[in-house]
Amino acid sequence: METLTYVLLLLGALAGGFVSGLAGFGTALMALGIWLYVLPPSLAVPLVLICSVIAQTSTLPSMWKNFDLSLVWPFLIGGLIGVPLGTMMVASADPEVFKLSVGVLILIFSTALYLNKRPLAFKFGGRIADGAIGFAGGILGGLAGLSGPLPILWANIRGWSKHERRGIFQLFNFTVLATALVLQTASGLVAFKVVGLAAVAFPGTLIGAWAGARVYHALNDKHFGDVVLGLLFLSGLTLVWNSIGAH
Repeated sequence: METLTYVLLLLGALAGGFVSGLAGFGTALMALGIWLYVLPPSLAVPLVLICSVIAQTSTLPSMWKNFDLSLVWPFLIGGLIGVPLGTMMVASADPEVFKLSVGVLILIFSTALYLNKRPLAFKFGGRIADGAIGFAGGILGGLAGLSGPLPILWANIRGWSKHERRGIFQLFNFTVLATALVLQTASGLVAFKVVGLAAVAFPGTLIGAWAGARVYHALNDKHFGDVVLGLLFLSGLTLVWNSIGAH
C-alpha cells in the first residue's frame, strides 16, 4: 500500500470518527470524500460501515442515559425495512449520479434550515412520517452508508432538543449501518482486503470519536444545531465535488 493511501486512510478515519463522536453521524459523509480518492467504492463503502459501527459503539456508553428511546423506534423499524432494499441496489446503482443527487439534496435542505431563524416544531405525520424517513434513510444506508442525512434534516424540522436528536442520529445510524454491514458481508459484497484497511483505520476512528464526544458535551442546543447543519452542508459540497470531478 502506498504512503499516500495510508495517510488518507488515517485522515479519513480521524475525520469520520471525530464527526461521529461530535454529532452521532457523519463517518460516511466525511470519510467517503477522502477515501474515494484512493479506494474504489467497492472497498470504501464497506470500510465506512465498519468504521461507523466502531465509532458509534465507542461513544454509546457515555451518551445512553440522555437518549429518549420513544422517539427512536419508528426510525429503527423503517430503517431496518429499508436496508435490504438499499443493499440489493448496490450492484445496479450509478455511484456518480447517486452522489450528485444526494449532495444537491443535502445542500438545499441544510441551507434552508440554517437560514430559517424561527424555531421549528413540525408535527405533521407523527410516528408514521418518522418511520417513512427512517425507511428512506435505511435505503441510503444499505446503498452507500449514508443513513444519516434524511433523519438528521427531519429531526431539525421537528425541533427536537440536542439530546433527543443525538439519540435518533446515533441509535438509528448504529442499527442501520450494522445491519447493512451484515447484509453486504452475507451477500459477498465485502472483500477480504477491507479487513486489513479497517485495521489501519481503527486507531484513527477511536481517537477521532473520543475527541468528538468531548466537544459534543460542551455544546448547547443552538451550537449543536449549527454544527450539524454546517457538517451537512460540507458533506453535500464534498459529494457534489466528487461526482463532478469524476467526469
